[in-house]
Amino acid sequence: MDFIAKLSQEFSIKPEYAGNIINLLDEGNTIPFIARYRKEMHGSMDDQLIREVAERLEYLRGFEARAQEISELIEAQGKLTEEITEAIAKAETMADLENIYRPFRPKRKTRASVAKEKGLEPLAEYILAQEDETAYPIDLANDYVDAEKGVETPEDALQGALDIIAEVCSDNAEIRKRLFNLMWLNAVVKSVAADKEAESVYTGYYEFSEPVKKISGHRVLAINRGEREKFLKVSVEIPDDKPLSMIKKLMVKGDSPCSEAVMTACEDAYTRLLYPSVEREVRAQLTENADVAAIKLFGTNLHQLLMQPPVKDRVVIGLDPGYRTGCKVAVVDGTGRVLDTTVIYPTHSEAKIKESKEKLIRLIRK
Repeated sequence: MDFIAKLSQEFSIKPEYAGNIINLLDEGNTIPFIARYRKEMHGSMDDQLIREVAERLEYLRGFEARAQEISELIEAQGKLTEEITEAIAKAETMADLENIYRPFRPKRKTRASVAKEKGLEPLAEYILAQEDETAYPIDLANDYVDAEKGVETPEDALQGALDIIAEVCSDNAEIRKRLFNLMWLNAVVKSVAADKEAESVYTGYYEFSEPVKKISGHRVLAINRGEREKFLKVSVEIPDDKPLSMIKKLMVKGDSPCSEAVMTACEDAYTRLLYPSVEREVRAQLTENADVAAIKLFGTNLHQLLMQPPVKDRVVIGLDPGYRTGCKVAVVDGTGRVLDTTVIYPTHSEAKIKESKEKLIRLIRK
């Protein structure tokens, strides 16, 4: 990844400045140092913007490293195809990468893995292909009955195959991405009292609901605290029709008996695997957004606090020590309004020291 080009484009800064910031950070310089003492290298960008650039650089590097790691892990399994490589290249977020890797991630024992151990994967693949428009899945399952493997009946074999199909559906990166978007735009955050009789500061959330796309950050954080303290039960809810319709379009081909079986497996995947997992992702994203907003609000409030008049009803001169770049001087009135600014060099030559004294005297008299 071309980090310089990426950062330059995202933050609308010169490529030269983006490259300089990367080099300065890699050399171990702190953000305040870069903002204050290397202005000529980044066009006098403020520390907040430099911090955002640094955070984005860290994310992009982590993203690139994870993409490379996922490619190597899938390749080690002998399953890396051009399609998967292209999907990794097109991924834009960590979530996209993890969704691509999900089918290849080592899993703990699941219903699907148990079914595979019983030799039911070929049956699942045949049903999922949906190419035979006349065969009934239960008839196909007859050939996989094997008491020694724990498959006592055709129903057992069919259920195992459906469990495998359900996991395939759950691991589908495109389905997970679309379901997340559907929930983000259409779902509702709901909270109810864990105990209606219990008194707490969270009574306003004992019967609360608000759309995911509209809920404010402070409400998200309050609900999370109430849940941690066991006063609230929280969920993200969406009507099943839209998600199931989307899954059907991606997984079901036609209306054969095998297609009906695939849809049954997909409904199970949605209820048992997809919905709980993506619900957690939505809540995690809401929490992350709320945390960022809270930090920004704190920064705004702190800025206002620091910009209050240093001494009420008095005009004040403030001096900010500096050597190579000089000592910054500012004059504010009794309300905190900036009256004048200048730079002096009291640590340089005798001439500069004299000039600095004269500047201060002029400001005092003015």
